[in-house]
Order: sequence, then structure tokens, then C-alpha cells
Amino acid sequence: MERKILMIKENENILNFFLEDGEIVEIHLSEAAEETRPAALGDIYVGKVQNIVANIGAAFIDIGGINCYYDISQAEHAIFTKKAGKKTLCIGDELLVQISREAVKTKAPTVSSNISLTGRYAVLTSGNNRIGVSAKIPKSQRDEFKEKLSLLKNEDFGIIVRTNAKDVSYDTLLEEIQKLEARFYHLKRTALCRTCFSCLETATKPYLTDLKNVYMDGLTEIIVEDDELYGEIEEYFEKEQPESLSLLRKYYDPMLPLAKLYSITTVMERALNQRVWLKHGGYLIIQPTEAMTVIDVNSGKCISKKSHEKTCLEINMEAAEAIAAQIRLRNLSGIIIVDFINMEEEESMQQLLTELRHHLAKDPIQTTLVDVTGLQLVEITRKKLRRPLHECRRKEWEKKN
Repeated sequence: MERKILMIKENENILNFFLEDGEIVEIHLSEAAEETRPAALGDIYVGKVQNIVANIGAAFIDIGGINCYYDISQAEHAIFTKKAGKKTLCIGDELLVQISREAVKTKAPTVSSNISLTGRYAVLTSGNNRIGVSAKIPKSQRDEFKEKLSLLKNEDFGIIVRTNAKDVSYDTLLEEIQKLEARFYHLKRTALCRTCFSCLETATKPYLTDLKNVYMDGLTEIIVEDDELYGEIEEYFEKEQPESLSLLRKYYDPMLPLAKLYSITTVMERALNQRVWLKHGGYLIIQPTEAMTVIDVNSGKCISKKSHEKTCLEINMEAAEAIAAQIRLRNLSGIIIVDFINMEEEESMQQLLTELRHHLAKDPIQTTLVDVTGLQLVEITRKKLRRPLHECRRKEWEKKN
């Protein structure tokens, strides 16, 4: 599979487009002020416990004018910079926390005392000393990594080896883990010397994080249109990813900008439209709500001489591929409920679920087919790493108006 990345600056926003075999499969938008806004995903603060609500197992931690939700079950392994009492967690305690979920509408940001430091090939996590390796790494290499990394097991942190590590040697992986370890202990030492509400680390800009997280398999080009943006990425690669410099390309053609060359306007309109047409006349209706995303499969204009059961299965199978693609393209996350066209035979449903699992497995972000309800509603969950595309665009519109 051939992969490319397009990076375009639009109205002071950065748009990242990931292409696979010439087709846009992911769109990420980074707002102009995103790098400076408080409580961004991944930021690390010295926070202070303001309130404890024991009956819901939560506390609220102030990080400097922003009260954040905190799961008190994490307190046992928290890194405290100041204790106000003898209990595991007390009002007035000061501790190291990281933004694990940004504010959404009326919901406050969520913080975690389990600190995660992410590299290209591994993630260091405090509060959990497990050694884990991505299941997408070949089994022989996975077993080798687990055996060698078992020597690093300790009580302070755990290690998760990312999928990108399958392309590097153990020595390269170990070198990065050692850098993450040094960064972790430096962070702990620094926290003890800093005042409450201090921000100890700000997250890397989202569009640079995208470049760090992308799968390198088949990646042939990173095409950047804006001169200033190109210079920033070149500087970042020189410091963090020198092996990626050879992939970087500057694009300049005033007669045919990247947006026109790749029909970006049309792609964006389709990615924000509620209705998605399927090849044989069926269509999807995709409706994000505050609690979940609902996807409805409809037969539409589909005409077939096959039996009703076979026709329904045919539409559903086509829809399964399209749904997996749309979830990734729109960056949908959390709970996703899919209402396929009802089928009477259990064999048909099992065939459909196998097909859906196959396509969901292609997503680089953890996506799980959870269950099927008695009404044949399919439940999917997808890990949230960034805001979905529709929400980014809505926020941009609200700022302009």
C-alpha cells in the first residue's frame, strides 16, 4: 500500500490529509490557536484537589482556573508534590496530572495521574507497570520484544510498544525507551520544585503529533504547501525524526494548489455530510450526538432480483466497508451504534459481523466491535484521541461568527 500525507494551511488552520493508494482516508484539522489554549490533550500540570465526590468515585482538580474531572481510583499510584492529609486523596492535595480528555461542550476536561509519555515506537505509562506490545506486530517479533523488555520491568512505570516499532531494531526501541525514562524522572523531580498550577509540559502541536504517529509502511511523501509550515516541519524532523527528512516535499504551484489538485473541497463536503451513498444505491445516515454517534443503513435506490435476505446482506456488506472508512475519515469516537438492515438468518448476521471486524481492524486507532443487541443494533467503540472533524469545523464556524 502506498501512503502519502498532504499538509495545507487554510485560514491559519492546518489540514492534514492521509492518503492510501491515492484515496483520502483521514482528515485532521488543527486550529490556529490550538497550540496555546489551556488544558490541551497531553498537557501536564501540578493540580490541586478542590472537591471529592465519593459517591461517584470522582474528584475535581484545579489546574489554574479550570476544574477538571478526576477518577479517584487512580490516586493510589499518583505522584504527589504536597499532601494535605493521611487519606489516599484529600482536599488540598497537590499532584501531577495530565489532560486525558479535553472539554466537550458542557463537560469539564478530564485529568489522569497516570502519566503517559509517547514516543514514535513506545509509550511510557506511570500507574501501570505492565509491559505490552502491539498486537499488529508479527508474533515472533512481539515475543522477542516482550522477552527482552521484561528485564526493564519496575514499580514506577510500564511500557507499551507501538505498531511502528515493527520496522526498527530492538536497540533503536531501547534507545527511545531510555529517553522516555529520563524524561519521566526529570518530570518528577521538576514537579517537586514548581508551584501549584504550573504547566510542566505542553503537548506537541497536533499536526506534528500526526506525523509522529503515522504508520511508516509504504509512506512515500509528505507534501507541504506553505513555506512557513514546511520550515517548521523540517526543523521538527531534524530534531525528532531525521529519518523522515527524505520524505518531505515542498509544493508550490499557484495555478494548481493542492486543494484543487486533490479536490479537497469536495472531499470535505462529503466528510461533513450526513448522507453517504453506497455504490449500488444504498446509503448511510451518520448523525453524531453528544452521547454517541448513530449510523443508519438504508436500501435507498438499490434494486436487485435476488431474494430479500440476499439483497439485505449485500447492502449490509457494502455498508460495513463504508462505515469503517467513514469512522476513520471523520475521526468518530466513543460509542457508535449502527442500525443495519434487519436480516432473518443468523448465518447472515455472523457473515456481516466478520466483514465489519475485518474492516475495523484496518483502523490505526483502537476500534472494537462490542456486541449486537436483540434489535440487531451493532455497538462499536473507538478510542478518542482528538476531536471529530465535524466538531472542529463547528468550532471554526463559531469563532468566525
